[in-house]
Amino acid sequence: MVAYADSVKTGLLGVPGPALASAGAVSRETVTAMAEGARKATGASCAVAVSGIAGPGGGTPDKPVGTVWMAFAMPDATDAQSFQFTGSRQEIKAKTAAAALGNLVARLAPAD
Repeated sequence: MVAYADSVKTGLLGVPGPALASAGAVSRETVTAMAEGARKATGASCAVAVSGIAGPGGGTPDKPVGTVWMAFAMPDATDAQSFQFTGSRQEIKAKTAAAALGNLVARLAPAD
């Protein structure tokens, strides 16, 4: 699902409005709540949430273009991490998708 609008984040995924307002859409708090909300809403065993600033505008000194947060809601825990990608809007989106899928595969792989 794509939850671009804040109303979808709060309504469908259950992201607390105050957390979204204080931390912003591109934050650990928001992507963690999004991933956990997606997992709960769908009954899936895992969910991935991504939020970022792909550019070319929209960046700030604290969150420049290329800032991406992703969270992985797994059966036993939810983990979030940030990334800083460079490149064009399309390149940042491609790097984000590759990182999200790569990290999910790594989490699903059985431990040796």
